[in-house]
Amino acid sequence: MSDAMTSSDEAVIAAQLGRPPRGVHAIGHRCPCGNPDVVATEPRLPNGTPFPTTYYLTCPRVNSRIGTLEASGLMREMQERLGTDPELAAAYRAAHEAYLADRAAIGAAGGFDVPEIEGISAGGMPDRVKCLHVLAGHALAAGPGVNPLGDEVLEILGEWWAKGPCVSPEIAE
Repeated sequence: MSDAMTSSDEAVIAAQLGRPPRGVHAIGHRCPCGNPDVVATEPRLPNGTPFPTTYYLTCPRVNSRIGTLEASGLMREMQERLGTDPELAAAYRAAHEAYLADRAAIGAAGGFDVPEIEGISAGGMPDRVKCLHVLAGHALAAGPGVNPLGDEVLEILGEWWAKGPCVSPEIAE
């Protein structure tokens, strides 16, 4: 996890999402432009809803580009590789375990007990590939080498930040 959310971060995230952020534990990752692009969320939202998506990708630019990747059939290809590549499958299972450990740490820090999502990570882990957004968010927050398929998504995306921030940081002023 990166750092605590500031009021400026909150304004940027609200602009990115088009709504106020909910249940943010910390900034999970910052884009090279400086804006948050991943938030680490608490395992239970303020309204009581269990929330298994620990790492939530907030940048609309990267979200749009990942949507295009999902539509291209990349998830299906990754899913097929999971069934034929034992090394990839083992690394993906380890990513699942790392995700669960991160959520447990956030839950412990906030005093959350969320049995409804026990053992459930996100993005289809450990056996399926069903959301590249989650895998990329996890890869950004955890760093390279933790989520192999998330790392692949980030590599394919390239420098999504190169055109500058998706949201002007001045909106918070």
